[in-house]
Amino acid sequence: MNWKYIFIIISFSLKAQTEKENNYISKGNGLHENKSYVDAEAEFRKALSINQDNPIANQNLGNTLYRSEDYDQANQRFFRSQKDNLDKNQKHLAFHNMGNVFMKKKDYPKAVEAYKNALRNNPKDDETRYNYALAKEMLEKEKKENKNEKNQNKDQNKDQNKDQNKDQNKNNENKPNENEEKNNSKGDKENKGDNKKNKSDKENDKEDSRDNAKKSQPKRNPGQLSKEQIKSLLEAMNQQEKNVQDKVNAKKQKGIPIKKKKDW
Repeated sequence: MNWKYIFIIISFSLKAQTEKENNYISKGNGLHENKSYVDAEAEFRKALSINQDNPIANQNLGNTLYRSEDYDQANQRFFRSQKDNLDKNQKHLAFHNMGNVFMKKKDYPKAVEAYKNALRNNPKDDETRYNYALAKEMLEKEKKENKNEKNQNKDQNKDQNKDQNKDQNKNNENKPNENEEKNNSKGDKENKGDNKKNKSDKENDKEDSRDNAKKSQPKRNPGQLSKEQIKSLLEAMNQQEKNVQDKVNAKKQKGIPIKKKKDW
């Protein structure tokens, strides 16, 4: 086997693949410039289908996804680009763009770190230095706002605790009055109970007096007349005797003859 010919064939094949990748990348760049981001993404993905580790294709696909506001996918492509690229300028560009993604997501701590890594690979880039300073400023502002918000929440909690303590004190002050009202109402109930008891006692006293009156009357034998009955009977007998006497007297008067003159 002639290794020289094999090497030539492989080299030619790799060169053809590289030309294809470059053609897809070039076409994608043109579409990206015309803001045809969907079509540009398709061309960059074609290049990556040939070589998924192509740092230029990953970098440019990340730019297209960033313009489409697909920040998570864009960040993955930028990370892959700096990982697979040994060129410091390309690494700087990847980290710089990662910092831009984190700024869009308002993740300022990660943005600061990304811009730091970009400056490590190219400390002279003015735009990266400006973005790094802006990210630090936004991070400090966020920390200050969080601190103020935390203190404000503490103050609100203190005020709430004070209000709760005041309400509790008011409730404690009102509790004796409530107890007095309960005692008064209890006293009223007891008074009502006493009145009822007195009333029932009076009724019992009446019943007792009735029983006593019954007990004070002399006992009569069965068939014996009472004083009232004897009195009534005597009065009836006297009246009957009087009536008989009146009848006798009337008959005596009728028995005397009266002389009459004749008219002749």
